[in-house]
Amino acid sequence: MEAMQRLLEIMARLRDPDGGCPWDRRQTYATIVPYTLEEAYEVADTIQRGDMAELRDELGDLLFQIVFYCQIAHEEGHFDFHDVAGGINAKMIRRHPHVFADADYRDDEALRAAWEKAKAEERAARGNGETTSQMDGVARALPALIRAEKLQKRAARVGFDWPDARGAFDKTREELGEIEAAWVDGDRDRLEDELGDLLFAMVNVVRLLDMDAEQTLSRANEKFERRFRAMEKTLRENGKPALDKLSLTELDAVWDAVKTTESNRSKG
Repeated sequence: MEAMQRLLEIMARLRDPDGGCPWDRRQTYATIVPYTLEEAYEVADTIQRGDMAELRDELGDLLFQIVFYCQIAHEEGHFDFHDVAGGINAKMIRRHPHVFADADYRDDEALRAAWEKAKAEERAARGNGETTSQMDGVARALPALIRAEKLQKRAARVGFDWPDARGAFDKTREELGEIEAAWVDGDRDRLEDELGDLLFAMVNVVRLLDMDAEQTLSRANEKFERRFRAMEKTLRENGKPALDKLSLTELDAVWDAVKTTESNRSKG
């Protein structure tokens, strides 16, 4: 706790109008959001790479962002870090009656249902008596793939969902046809809508196959980058010209060779 208190004191000093850091004093909630998102992604990156030493540092950077928001809120008389910590303590105890009280759930499904019920009650309480929606609380700033999956899961809670992945597969085929029609017609506004519908439908496919859309696309990104770098290396080692000097046919041949090598290596 001494280290935490020291961090709070450092943050207060940085924001001190009398001798603090000019950059830190200029910041607002909005201006530090990009840094917060960047730090969160850097935490995820270190976890994927398994770099524990760097993860420790990145978690510190992310913690500093939280302290930054709390300091601004404290200055404005809203709340401070201790209020935030107290709030999450109370929430975790409230949402885990099977740990901190005498609740007993028969299986993971019952536990999940109780968790969702608790969150729904919290959202309703925050609504101040206003009409609430199943979609409340799904942050607009989330990456689009993650947000699409969360929206779909919210709809699924009330039965608005495909019975299985087959319906989602059929929907993607339907969307592909609509995309081609919009493209042929030259209607770019409609084309953008239909492309979005296809991506949304594909998230449904991934979700109903019990996979994670963001993780699935991240894996595809990693695979593409790995193979592209291997293609560049192959060309360099064989004394071939730069990529932009080769035809698409030549590039495809090298790409296929890289894929074959990778496949054979995985089998071995």
